[in-house]
Amino acid sequence: MPKECLEVDGKEIMIVGTAHVSKASVDETREAIGEFGPDVVAIELCQNRYDVMRNPGTWQEMDIVKVIREKKSLLLFANLIMSSIQRRMGDKLGVKPGEEMRAAIEEADRAGIALAPVDRSVQVTLKRAWNSLTFWEKNKFLFSSLTSILGMEEVREEDVEELKTKDTLTQAVEEISRQAPTIKRVLIDERDAYMARKILDAEGKRVLAVVGAGHMEGILGQIRNPVTDLAPLEEVPEKKGGLMGWILPIAVLTLVGAGFFRGSPQQGYEMIKWWILCSASMSALGAVAAFAHPVTILVAAVSAPITTLNPALAAGWFAGLSEAYLKKPKVADFGTIHEDIIHVKGWWRNPITRILLVVVLVNLGASVGAIAAMPILTKIMLHG
Repeated sequence: MPKECLEVDGKEIMIVGTAHVSKASVDETREAIGEFGPDVVAIELCQNRYDVMRNPGTWQEMDIVKVIREKKSLLLFANLIMSSIQRRMGDKLGVKPGEEMRAAIEEADRAGIALAPVDRSVQVTLKRAWNSLTFWEKNKFLFSSLTSILGMEEVREEDVEELKTKDTLTQAVEEISRQAPTIKRVLIDERDAYMARKILDAEGKRVLAVVGAGHMEGILGQIRNPVTDLAPLEEVPEKKGGLMGWILPIAVLTLVGAGFFRGSPQQGYEMIKWWILCSASMSALGAVAAFAHPVTILVAAVSAPITTLNPALAAGWFAGLSEAYLKKPKVADFGTIHEDIIHVKGWWRNPITRILLVVVLVNLGASVGAIAAMPILTKIMLHG
């Protein structure tokens, strides 16, 4: 397990790099705390994740309807995708993801050492990542996420040991960053700067930080040249491309308007028919792929032609709310969600993840339908 020691402003800091699903990392974390004798143990968890680790029952208090209404369903979906990647690997190797963080907490509690969660809020991180993406990058990200659900590869223990130089989150993010380069900056680089500042600010002369090995190099560099103000890294910026989001709706309305006034009413009605047909059918197909309730499929079809013309709305939100009301999840479903996401079938079997799949697949379907309609509308305009 990689370790680095350095002194900064009279403070002795040890950075311990771990693989989040490695049995060896669990033992080595305990040993490092015992040998170094820190005043405080800093862990790669935000306060919310730390609280959940202390009290796992908190997860079962989530209201999925509220999540969709507050437009957080895609954030939850992304969080579960990352958890799924780690849990699939941990399941193969008989170790829970983040077990080294639990070991650090237990060891610190046993020795009476203070604990400091130093990671940025996962909600802030995911919101910053999502809002930084363009329309096209968002769809690429969602497609890549769905591919990761379906791509269940066998994992060997030697593969996990290689993650001591590149942890699972880093590996997953680097794969996704090929489709959406801004993702890595938000999920890795910004968090390195944030955690470095938090480690430096931790009370005590001797600080031991337990972080994913993929963060070590970045954190060490940031500790030597730290940011002075964390506020800019904690802000959630406005969604990227406010005007860009209106390009497709304006293009559609312009074509249809031209069909009515420069062509003929028949052309205009023909365009409207194809717009509704393309967006509604593909959105409904997304709901079908998620095994949604028949009423939800209808909601997806009806809402898509309207929501695709308004960037502030999404067909997936309406379809997700419909599915949540029709098949309201039980408390037990929240208790099994982390086991269900390990397997492909589990994503469709668990009512919570199926609702999230409805949101994602309906939104993807609506986007595909809108894009597919454009050449059809153009052809009608040009050729009548």
